[in-house]
Amino acid sequence: MNMVTPIGHPEPLLAALRDKLGAAAVLTGSDVPARNCNDWSASLPQTPLAVIRPLDAQGVADAILTCRQARQPFVPQGGLTGLCRGAAPEAGWVAISLERMTGIEEIDRASMTMTVKSGTPLETIQKAADEAGFFFPLDLGSRGSCAIGGNLSTNAGGNRVIRYGMTRELVLGLEVVLPDGTIITSLNKLMKNNAGYDLKHLFIGSEGTLGIITRVVLRLFPKPRSTMAALCALKDYSAVIALLDAARSGLGPLLSAFEVMWPDYWEVITTRAGVKPPVAAGQGLYVLVEAQGTDESVDGPRFQAWLEQLMERGLLADAAVAQSLAQTQAFWRVRDICAEFGQVLGPHISYDIGLAVARMDEFATRCKAALASGIEGCESVYYGHIGDGNLHLVSWVTGLPVEQQPKEEMDTIIYGLVRDMGGSVSAEHGIGTLKKKWLGHARSEPELALMRTLKAALDPDHLLNPGKVI
Repeated sequence: MNMVTPIGHPEPLLAALRDKLGAAAVLTGSDVPARNCNDWSASLPQTPLAVIRPLDAQGVADAILTCRQARQPFVPQGGLTGLCRGAAPEAGWVAISLERMTGIEEIDRASMTMTVKSGTPLETIQKAADEAGFFFPLDLGSRGSCAIGGNLSTNAGGNRVIRYGMTRELVLGLEVVLPDGTIITSLNKLMKNNAGYDLKHLFIGSEGTLGIITRVVLRLFPKPRSTMAALCALKDYSAVIALLDAARSGLGPLLSAFEVMWPDYWEVITTRAGVKPPVAAGQGLYVLVEAQGTDESVDGPRFQAWLEQLMERGLLADAAVAQSLAQTQAFWRVRDICAEFGQVLGPHISYDIGLAVARMDEFATRCKAALASGIEGCESVYYGHIGDGNLHLVSWVTGLPVEQQPKEEMDTIIYGLVRDMGGSVSAEHGIGTLKKKWLGHARSEPELALMRTLKAALDPDHLLNPGKVI
């Protein structure tokens, strides 16, 4: 895809942006915050020409039109917690930050919807839903920092996809500004609306390459009245598959999370991260099972009886059941501590792949061996949501700074194996620029051609987040 070179003399553009949006909305030079120069990926920061902070969709449109007149590339930014440089700028671009477009506009109790501005942090939305007596199920380790617009742009997954689906399933309507500055307002609240193309799906998962999302209508759900959790140790992966089948059939719609951790992950968190293990080490795999219901007096005993049956069958080598909210949170700490791997492991590279559930352990075994034999000193650990076909891994060579980690060699081994096993190079993190080279490992050429057609139709000048994804 053709890239547009930023203009050589930016002063007229900056003056026009200040005139349109006000001086306070345009940050340049030393006023550009470091956070706007990169996302959470292990890549070198790039300083944008300016950071534009509009207050509403019209402000976004004004910024877009001003940049277009100068043929200036621009990139939308939310919480900047992505891992693939989807929202990261290139040097000299303009960054359109949605950080001031925050807030809950409406909670409609009858339709069970919430209308929010796209810069609103996910945790703010979760708390607002809870205070209103509802539940918003999207949950990520970066919940306090990530913005809902970015969650939509990457079609985020998270911990409860097995029950509620990806972010795409949680959205009814949105407002978006197109690359030509047109504002499309479709804040639909209807579950059933087949009046023509469902345009929101063009933008959900497009990583800010087809439009900039400014407002969203989210689905809310009944607030769970009971939460049960157990950490289980199992002898092998066949037992994990049997446990997943038993959870789906025995817990039914109560099943809300199924998180699997391989022994290498368990060793890292218990010996290096200082996590006190709820179950004994030395087992084949470890699984966090969570269920949510509406009646604690019924759901708790049912969950306990279900686990006891599995113990009697010999399916579980060991298990610990949470007896309080604090213990449930402690169990989740075991799984969520991967967000602190930067401090625990030092510089490393994170991967997010999709695979058939039955082949997860085969992949982990083959990948670990291939990395160790193909790259001197390379270590790796494996964990993931599994029940929804999502495996995470991190790999690293101890002692090397992040810029010297052999990422290209790691990518070749990992994504080559993903292709061979019929998987996806991105289950929930997106493509950005870091995975663009490997997109063909998971998508056919006709699919890629259609993506290019859509991009060219909406952004023929390739000024909106150019060079990302395709």
